Amino acid sequence: MKRRRHLLALLAGGALAAGALAVSGAAAAPDSPTLTGVPNANTRSDGYAPASKLSPQLTQTVVAQGSTALENPSALTSYYGYDNDVLNAFGQPQMVPTPSNPTHEAHKTEPDKNTYLVFKRGLDGADSGYDYGAHFLFQGHEGGAGGAGYITRVNLDADADHRVTLLATIDDEGRPLATIDGSEWEPWSKRLLFTTENASAPTYAATPDYPSTVTDVSGALGRGGYEGIQDDSDGNIWIVEDIGGSGKSGTAAKRPNSFVYRYVPKHPGDLQHGRLQALQARNEAGEPITFAGEAALNNPDQVALHTYGRSFETRWVTIHDTAVDGNAPFNANELAKAANATPFKRPENSAFQPGSGFRRFFFDETGDTNTTSPENETAGGWGSIMVLSQKGPSAGAGTLRMFYKGDEGHSGLDNVAFLSRDSISFGEDAGDGLHGQRNALDSAFVWNVDRDYSNPANQPLRWLAEGRDPSATLDAANGGFGSNEGDNEITGLYVSDGATGADDVLGSEAPNLRNDRWRWFYTQQHGDNRTYEVSLENGHDD
Repeated sequence: MKRRRHLLALLAGGALAAGALAVSGAAAAPDSPTLTGVPNANTRSDGYAPASKLSPQLTQTVVAQGSTALENPSALTSYYGYDNDVLNAFGQPQMVPTPSNPTHEAHKTEPDKNTYLVFKRGLDGADSGYDYGAHFLFQGHEGGAGGAGYITRVNLDADADHRVTLLATIDDEGRPLATIDGSEWEPWSKRLLFTTENASAPTYAATPDYPSTVTDVSGALGRGGYEGIQDDSDGNIWIVEDIGGSGKSGTAAKRPNSFVYRYVPKHPGDLQHGRLQALQARNEAGEPITFAGEAALNNPDQVALHTYGRSFETRWVTIHDTAVDGNAPFNANELAKAANATPFKRPENSAFQPGSGFRRFFFDETGDTNTTSPENETAGGWGSIMVLSQKGPSAGAGTLRMFYKGDEGHSGLDNVAFLSRDSISFGEDAGDGLHGQRNALDSAFVWNVDRDYSNPANQPLRWLAEGRDPSATLDAANGGFGSNEGDNEITGLYVSDGATGADDVLGSEAPNLRNDRWRWFYTQQHGDNRTYEVSLENGHDD
């Protein structure tokens, strides 16, 4: 099956027209895309379902959507993005309100982080006689009726009847899966890692074939509000956490309550024996910046962390060691606080700068997602992008600085992918409340990592102004009919060549969107739950 990959041939360099972005200057690489920015976000109003707007060089194609039938339905679910909890007279999930049942809908399961992999020898599916091809896109599902989650695989080379395979609904001990958020491929163990954004739920490792064997590995990796998860070239596993904190002084400002972790296995691929560490940053006086000091509004340490030009020494503190503490599941968030690790405002996702030798690690903070937070301009309320620099991925110390301070038009940053060596993209998850306050739906942007964003003249480029499909518009106007989210959300942003080997960990090689191997995906979560492949219009290499 010939894949449709269109890529822009314009190279970086020279003066750029207003509204265009390229990775320019002496450091520019020939694989850097040039895009024209979308001027404005889509607005939000009752009953209004605008189409998404992309940079004119881009197109997008649906690879799966909520109403795509699973090739192997189960009692829990028969479709990519719907549970079977509310059925119509014909036994199909009720996907929209009906005159006979105007106040209920089937639960929408919210396929989340995409992980693209290529298996040249193929993978098994529910149909033992079918060739599923080589190109696959994996997701865990973030929502689920009764808190039940599952894992799907989009078979990108398959026909409609075999397009989506349900890989697992239970773990290897027969327990129902929790709802899932993040995912990543761990090449040494040949497992997919799945996070659950729930300190009471497991962290999972799963085989990519059918049926998938899913194992609880939280006796070593721990449990937390884990979301983003990422390997490095030494076999360590980096995790960022998304747990909202309590309100400060009756305001919309929230206490930083999430941490950045690194799991150091006994040997690469060992998901049962190792040490879990948490990141600790130190202030100008050399003292740890801790959760205990973050209760007051505009804590000086948090203000400093969110000031351009400031740099902070960091170190990794071990919070759990299976050799000492055993293999019972544990709450990583509680241990990080006890060890005086540094809390952040919901750092949902992360990525290593490709080609940096895994020495530069970018992560976002989603922030308070409210225009009234008194910490918006000062202490990370609008969110931010942080960068941690180390001499190597296993180094015990490094430096942390803020790369970008969010504002009302660039807030609630969530998922991330590098489009090239120097171009990093983040998508927003601002939420219905902030959407209404600023009259703007979510967008996805791209930043040049070598640019100084303390200069107001430098701004990220919007490549996607997300729309709102009619299903999400109905949900937003009706409280989700009791169980569903409202406005659409950008999630699962992923750019990869699908490599599965330990020498080709994502981040080892700079993405080259001029090469047909590299593919770009994201999901418009909620509503119709469409997963898209993004393509550039022309200039691809065959």
